[in-house]
Amino acid sequence: MTAVAGPREGAGARARDGTERSGAAAREQGDAGRTRRRRLALVASKGTLDGAYPPLILAATAASLGWEVGIFFTFYGLDIIHRKKHRRLKVAPVGNPAMPVPVPTLIGALPGMTAAATAMMRGWMKRAKVPTVAEFLDIARESGAKLIACSTTMGVMGVEAKDLVPGVDVAGAAAFLDFAADADVSLFV
Repeated sequence: MTAVAGPREGAGARARDGTERSGAAAREQGDAGRTRRRRLALVASKGTLDGAYPPLILAATAASLGWEVGIFFTFYGLDIIHRKKHRRLKVAPVGNPAMPVPVPTLIGALPGMTAAATAMMRGWMKRAKVPTVAEFLDIARESGAKLIACSTTMGVMGVEAKDLVPGVDVAGAAAFLDFAADADVSLFV
């Protein structure tokens, strides 16, 4: 994950009227002195099982803390919100140095190794009582998180709105950037 420092980062932040406030005060106070909810903007770009969990866990956690949350699904991240694909996400053992059992590239390329790595991760999640990707999507929707599919990427990849799980909005990068411009935390996953 790559953190992107927002305008409110650091010891202080400059308000729209030019005055400086502490970082906490800047986060808690919005336009016209009203308090506002903290905001999390996430970009999900990986369509693997191990790439789906970080943005969904962060979104669910932030929403449970009362934060406003938006996840922008782009490129292979669209698989996370694809009706047919989100339940079949996989973990690739090839070129994955984080695998707990070191798997040489040649062995990882053997038939069945992706299925084995995927089954291993699903087992870990189940034993840890972590919700599935489908359950996390339900949690996100129920908590009010905005799930946004990148319209440009949808066109490139031939994905249509009917291919997406219910509750997903379709918007372009400009719309998400507008949301992210006021985020307290922005992450590219």
